Amino acid sequence: MSDMITKRQRSENMRKIKSKNTKPELIVRKQMYAMGYRYRLHKKELPGKPDIVLAKYMIAVFVNGCFWHQHEGCKRATQPKTNRHYWNEKLNRNQKRDKENYRLLKEMGWKVVIIWECETKDSQRLKEIIKERVKNGL
Repeated sequence: MSDMITKRQRSENMRKIKSKNTKPELIVRKQMYAMGYRYRLHKKELPGKPDIVLAKYMIAVFVNGCFWHQHEGCKRATQPKTNRHYWNEKLNRNQKRDKENYRLLKEMGWKVVIIWECETKDSQRLKEIIKERVKNGL
């Protein structure tokens, strides 16, 4: 099926997608704050500028979009039907960059916690995920 909007409109839509303060990130931050965690945001000094930083415990939290970071096995991690070559390269670069940033953080002594966009949909489950993943890093 072909795209229903022009190339210019598609470009405009893509330009509006944020990399910081996304809805899933705000949900995770609100939940973590309610659980008593105090954190810093987007530390530029750290590889990958983690979305949430628990400096006291040396934990870097990334809230990843399932599409943009290709969450394995997730229905949201689809491959676009048009311009496949571009998207394959783009999404593969994202995954490669993520792995490199996680490796660098671990070498620096940081624990890396990843929370996926699809995991933010159920607030009770999200609370359990945060407890499990963050507490393991303490």
